[in-house]
Amino acid sequence: MSLVPTSSYIYTPLNQLKGGTIVNVYGVVKFFKPPYLSKGTDYCSVVTIVDQTNVKLTCLLFSGNYEALPVIYKIGDIVRFHRLKIQVYKMEPQGINTSGFASLTFEGTLGAPVIPRTSNKCYSFTVGDHKMVEALRVWASTHISPSSTLVQLCDVQPMQYFDLTCQLLGKAEVDGTSFLLKVWDGKKTPFPSWRVLIQAHALEGDLNQIHRLQTLTIDILVYDNHVQVAKSLKIGNFLRIYSLHTKLQSVNLATQPSSLSLEFHLHGGTSYGRGIRILPESNSDVEQLKKVLESADLTACHHHSASSQPECEDSFVTLSSSGSVSLYEVERCQQLSATILTDHQYLEKTPLCAILKQKAPQQYRIRAKLRSYKPKRLFQSVKLHCPKCYSLQEVPHEDSLNTILQDASTKIPDTRLHNTLLYDSKTWSTEDQGGRKVAVHFVKNDGILPLSNDCLILIEGGTLGEIFKLSSKFHSVIPVRSGQEDLELLDLSVPFLIQGNVYYYGCKNCSCLRTIQNLNSLANKTSWIPYSVAEALGVVPLEYVFVMTFTLDDGTGVLEAFLMDSDKFFQISASEILNDDDLQRSLGMIMNMLCPPGTKIGRQ
Repeated sequence: MSLVPTSSYIYTPLNQLKGGTIVNVYGVVKFFKPPYLSKGTDYCSVVTIVDQTNVKLTCLLFSGNYEALPVIYKIGDIVRFHRLKIQVYKMEPQGINTSGFASLTFEGTLGAPVIPRTSNKCYSFTVGDHKMVEALRVWASTHISPSSTLVQLCDVQPMQYFDLTCQLLGKAEVDGTSFLLKVWDGKKTPFPSWRVLIQAHALEGDLNQIHRLQTLTIDILVYDNHVQVAKSLKIGNFLRIYSLHTKLQSVNLATQPSSLSLEFHLHGGTSYGRGIRILPESNSDVEQLKKVLESADLTACHHHSASSQPECEDSFVTLSSSGSVSLYEVERCQQLSATILTDHQYLEKTPLCAILKQKAPQQYRIRAKLRSYKPKRLFQSVKLHCPKCYSLQEVPHEDSLNTILQDASTKIPDTRLHNTLLYDSKTWSTEDQGGRKVAVHFVKNDGILPLSNDCLILIEGGTLGEIFKLSSKFHSVIPVRSGQEDLELLDLSVPFLIQGNVYYYGCKNCSCLRTIQNLNSLANKTSWIPYSVAEALGVVPLEYVFVMTFTLDDGTGVLEAFLMDSDKFFQISASEILNDDDLQRSLGMIMNMLCPPGTKIGRQ
C-alpha cells in the first residue's frame, strides 16, 4: 500500500447523517457480530460504530461473499465505509450496504501499524485517511473502554460470558449438532477443565502435543450454526471465540466422590456477537499470544503427566451415544450462587417449605434457583411508579406520544408570551405540513443564553421526531403550550422533561401543575436537575422501575416472588435501559445467567 494522492472522498460525521443518502463514514467499533449465514443465502454482519460526535450508527451488512464483509476482530477497531446507504429505522439512522459498498478495517490500538484489512485488491488510502485513523485512535483511547469481555483462561469464572483469544490444538465431531474444539492460550484455568471422552482416531491434531499440554488445554463444545465454521478450522489456527460461556458442574465417578469441573460452551445463534473468527498471525493480539505460548510453564504439564494422571480423570465428562452429557441433578443454586447477598446478613437461610407455612408479612433470607420469570420480553418489565400514591403504569408508547404531540401542534403559539425575562423565543413555519408553527423558547441564565449543552429549551408545536433531534443537541427539552397568561406544561401524558434519551414523566393524580415562569425559582439554570425542575413546576415525578415475577425453587418448595426495583438489583438504571442497546444486552445476559434457558446442556 502506498500513500499516493488520489481523488478525495468526503466523510460525513455521524451526527449529520440523513435518511435516503449514500455517504462515506469513519467510526470506532462499539459492538459487532462476526459474519454469519442469514436465513437466505447471504452472510450478514451487524456493526455499531461511533465517532468524535459521540453519535452511534448501527449498520446491517449483507453479502454473498463472507470475505467481502468488514474484517473486525474486536471492539475498538476502526472502520471506513464507502457508499453506505442511510435509512431511518425506529426514528434513528441505520446503515445498510448498497451497490459499490466497500470497507477497510484498522486496528484501533495507539501506535499499531496502520494496515488496512480488506478483501479488495484495489482501494484508495491517502495521507488524509492515515490522519483520520490516527485521530480516531487518539479519541477512542479516552472515550471507548477496552473490551472487558476479552479474558485469559487464568481469569475465567463460572457462569461467565467472555471472548477468548487462543490457538486450536485439536478438533472432533461429537454428534450432528455439536463439535469439539481443543484450544489453549498458555494459561491454566482456576478450576479443572472438563474433558469430553472420544476415541483417539476421531480426534484431529497432534495427540502427543495435546497430551503434553493437557493441563493448559480446554475442551469447548460448539453448537448449531457454529459447527460448520468449527469444522472448517485448521489445526494451529489462531482464533477469537466470542461470547464463550462457562459453567461449573459436578462430575460423578464410580471410584471417587463427585468433583467440580469448568465447562466451556459456544451456544447456537448470534446473540451478543456469538461466533468464531480466525485471526491472522500479523494481528497484534496473536503476536502477544505467541509470546505467552512460548513462555508457558510446561513443567507443571510434565509433572502432571508423570505423576497425576488419575487426578486428571476427575475432570472428564462422558458423552452418551445421543451426545447429551451426564450431569448430576442437584440444583445449580445449591452448588454455586449466581448472586451475592449484600443486605440482611443477620438473617439465617430459611427453606421455602417453611416460608410457605407462615403468614405475611415476614422477612426471610433464602437460597433458591430461579425456575422462570415474567415478562420474558425484558423491555416490558420497565414501568412507571409513583412514590406518593404507589400507582404503577406502563411507559407510554412512541405512537401514543406522537399522536398527542401532533394534536397539540395544530394550535398556534401565542406570540404575547414570547421573549420574556426567562427566555428568548424563535418561531418557524413548516413548508410541507400546512404551515405548522413551531416555537422554541431558549431559557436564559442571569439574562444570558447558555451554550446548547447547558441550555433548557421549551418547545410548542413540535413533533416527536423534532423533539428527539433537539434533545440530542440541547441539555434539556420541555414540551409546552400557550396558556392564558403564561406557558404551561403540555400534558402529563407526555414527558414533563427530556434529557438525552431519558424521558421524565409526572403523576397525573398527585401533581399540582404550576406555570413555566416558576422556573425562575431555580438558582442554577444550567444543571436542570430533574427533581428540582419537577418541584418548581408542581410535578410529582414518576420513577422508572423493573417489575418482574420470579418463580423460585429450592427443592423444598416453589414460591412466586414479586420484584420492584429501580437500579439496585440489576445494577442497571431502569430509566436508561429502554433506549440503550448495550444496557438491554447486559440485562439479557444477567437473566440468562440467573435462569439459563432450556434444560439440555447444549441449549443452556
